[in-house]
Order: sequence, then C-alpha cells, then structure tokens
Amino acid sequence: MIEELASAFERKDYHTAAKLLKQLLQTTPENPWVQLYLGKLHQVSDKRQAAEKVYRQLLRNTNNTKILTQARQGLQQLQDIEQEERQRAISQATSAPHSAELGVLILEPLTTELKTLLAPKFAQIMQIDGYSARLVLPSRSWRVYRSGPVGELQFYGEQLQKAGIPCFWMSIAAIKPIQVFQIKYFSAAQPQPTIVCSNPENQLGSLTFNWSEVTAKVLGLLPIFEQVVDFDNRRRLERKTQTQDYAQFCDLHLPSRNCILRLYDHGYEFQEGIEMTDKSSENTITINWNSLMEWMSSQIPQVQNWSNFTSFAETVLDQIEVLENIQPHITLFRRERTNWDPAFHLYSGLLFLNRS
Repeated sequence: MIEELASAFERKDYHTAAKLLKQLLQTTPENPWVQLYLGKLHQVSDKRQAAEKVYRQLLRNTNNTKILTQARQGLQQLQDIEQEERQRAISQATSAPHSAELGVLILEPLTTELKTLLAPKFAQIMQIDGYSARLVLPSRSWRVYRSGPVGELQFYGEQLQKAGIPCFWMSIAAIKPIQVFQIKYFSAAQPQPTIVCSNPENQLGSLTFNWSEVTAKVLGLLPIFEQVVDFDNRRRLERKTQTQDYAQFCDLHLPSRNCILRLYDHGYEFQEGIEMTDKSSENTITINWNSLMEWMSSQIPQVQNWSNFTSFAETVLDQIEVLENIQPHITLFRRERTNWDPAFHLYSGLLFLNRS
C-alpha cells in the first residue's frame, strides 16, 4: 500500500493519497514511511506547523537515509515558502507612503518568566536562535532592537505584538516637529508657572503654562568628556578622552503644546527667578539642582518619572545612522559630537510620542 501511496503523490492525486493514508494510520501508524507521507499531506494541505512537526520527529527518530533526505527537503521547502511570503509582505509594507522613512523598533521590558515563555516566539518571528532571543529580550528598560525602513519595522512589530511581545516602532522624522525650549529659570510660580527660556534659534523669551499640562518628566545623565594626559603600559605619555563628570537633564512634556521644556543643572540660572534655596549661601550646583527637582516634584506629584535613559542609551549608541538624523537640542559645550546627546533626545522624543 506504501507503493500505491507514493504513486498517488507522484500523480498529485491527494484525494486518493488521503484515503490510503487514513487506512495506513489505522494499521501501521508508527511506520516512518507512513509518517513521511503524513507530513507531505500536511504540507500540500497548507498545514505547515503540522508538517514541520512530523518532519522534525522523523529527523530525530529515523535512521533511513531516504526518509531523512525527503524530510530535510520538506523542511527546506517549508522554510522557502515562509521566506518568500515574508519578503512579499515586507515589500507590500514598505510600498505605503512614508514607509521607507528611517525608524526604530523598540522592545519593552519583560519579567523573567515572560522572557522564558516568549523567547521561542520571538526567535521564530525574527529568525534567530532561541538562546539569542532570550538575551535580546530586555528586562530593565526599552531596547532599540532594530533600525531601518519604518514600514518593515511595522511588519515585524505587528507580528511581535500578536505574539504577546510588547514593542512599538517610530519613524525618526516623527520626532523632529516636537519643539524644545531650554529653561533658563522659573521667573514665577503663582498663579501659574512662568519660565524664561530659549527656543531652537536661541532666541530668549518667556512661557507661561499650567502644571496640569505636564504629562511626563524625563531624567537623564549625560557624560561630560575631557581630554586627559596619562601614561600607557610603556610609561609613555598619551592623550585620552575620559568621562570627567555628568550633566543632569530633566525634560517636562507638554503634548497639548507639542513641546518639551528642557533644563539641566549647569544651564539653569539658580541666582535668577524664584528662590529654591538661600541665594546668599554658597550652595553647590548639586544641592541647588536637587532642591529644584524636589520643588518641581511637589508641583506635579502625579506625573510619572522616566529615568531609565542610561540603560536605553546602551542599546542605541552604536546606531550611527539613526543618531546622525536627530537634532539633539542639547546646549552642553562639546569639543566634538557625542552620540549621547541625540540618544537622550531620542529617548525623550519616543516617550513624548508613545506615552504622552
């Protein structure tokens, strides 16, 4: 009967093959040839997962060379079909307007238990091995997993979301329209807070807003680099770039005005405006900054603080193409450009667009 079954498959008479296979499964279900043709029937019936399962079981449990060869061929055909469909879907996704714009795919953190559960699904969707998938899925903060055409990222992101893996995607161009005002100082606190600030063209002005407009507070440390002279292993002098200090940044998000109010410790004029601490004392910048942060927190206790910037930055600092396309709106004095500045604006911008 196996010969009749093989002949039916050669003629592509799958109706007859199904009837013969049903009889054989009742009499000799463990026969490797019967299992092979069961896999083939699943494959032509577009039951790919069932076919793959049968083929893989044969590869584990059979020594027959002919069966092993056909099982491998079946698996390869399944993979080829899946890859062709994937490429077709990506081509369709990237043909829509603006879908070719540069974007990023962000993975959101998972608990250890969920990482274990979802890693195999992630591996299958992204076509990587299970061990790598387990390492890639974040547990502490957002991870910039991939950059590229935003249409393609949307294709993958939608599959990940359907599998229960939290993620989102965003075009870099979407961040550009957000206005950024650099706070010099708060000139008034009541009845509404008023700031003296500069716009992106470095023009000085003032802005009055309501604390209720603030939807998020984003905190981050940006390294300050200096050239230092040190000795190498052979006791020869050499110049190195080292992190000498950190600048503390804070962004207030006002999505109703499509703007971010940005301030940092060395740029805030503590001797001007409303009094946070005793202006006559010789307070350090750190003391003054902490007082300012405490005062702001007391005004917006319900607003969430986002402070995982450093962990996020570690996943994006090597994404040169992405960061080169971001205007950082950071006024720190730099001897040369650093990726930390656009990374912070990217972090804040993604929060602005995805959490506000």
